[in-house]
Amino acid sequence: MKKLFYITFVFVVAMLFVACNRKSGSSKTEANDSLENVAELDTTVYGVCGENTSMHHIELITDLGDTLQYTVMDDGPDAATILGGLLSGDRLAVIGYEADGERVARRVVNLTTLLGKWTSLDKNFEILEGGLVKNNVKAETNPWTVWKICNGKLLLNKDTFMIDNLGADSLYLENKEGIFVYKRVK
Repeated sequence: MKKLFYITFVFVVAMLFVACNRKSGSSKTEANDSLENVAELDTTVYGVCGENTSMHHIELITDLGDTLQYTVMDDGPDAATILGGLLSGDRLAVIGYEADGERVARRVVNLTTLLGKWTSLDKNFEILEGGLVKNNVKAETNPWTVWKICNGKLLLNKDTFMIDNLGADSLYLENKEGIFVYKRVK
């Protein structure tokens, strides 16, 4: 009987040890603020807005040096969302698809417009070129430090936001917690 009690006790202690090690290992992963943990395949095409861009047509000179043409649908279920405007020479992130041998833009984010200083009641940060974010609030408990666009969404550290509006002086971000409104600081 004592032998059975001893074996059971050792087994319970071993199981607790394994469970504790699994929890501590997962918290290390959760604490990592890197964007590298995003497993989603990014279909975004990056480049510079070309001179032959109009309201219904985007010329994109990609980072690889290719010139791509995208059609911009302005109505119906396939209407494109253009965030931040289309200005020749600005960096763009284009999310699109191919239909009948033609590239169609679904969502376009003007990265040049996205760069800059943004503020709200509780956040004050600057989105910089190269994927960095500078936090201007010293008391911030979980400051954003890195950013990127993935399939038309803005990733700030491990937080994923849909960009609802991007203008010269306003930025509206939305996730499951709500809509966050920022204004540009000059």
